[in-house]
Amino acid sequence: MNEKIYGSIEAGGTKFVCALGNEKFEVLERVSFPTTTPAETMPQVIAFFKEHQENLVGLGVGSFGPIDIHRESATYGYITSTPKLAWQNYDFVGELKKYFDLPIAWTTDVNAAAYG
Repeated sequence: MNEKIYGSIEAGGTKFVCALGNEKFEVLERVSFPTTTPAETMPQVIAFFKEHQENLVGLGVGSFGPIDIHRESATYGYITSTPKLAWQNYDFVGELKKYFDLPIAWTTDVNAAAYG
């Protein structure tokens, strides 16, 4: 039986930290990438999780913002009016959904730290 794996992304202003954990709250693997542009950073994020897709059951994302966390909004899952120009109005959750048919939890980096 394959172990269920949960993915996490801490999308920070200077770096992205991606990690995998199990149901015992053990960190199985962790990587970090510089936060540059979506075109440069997101392929690294997607490639990391693709390696473990067979056992991946969900993703949690805590992102720099401002972001839209209102599920009923047309821009839910977006980084909105951030000062990081390349990331303005970026459909973060939509991009992940192109590659992963999984539940994706989406919140601010501050909320993610509080949940932790």
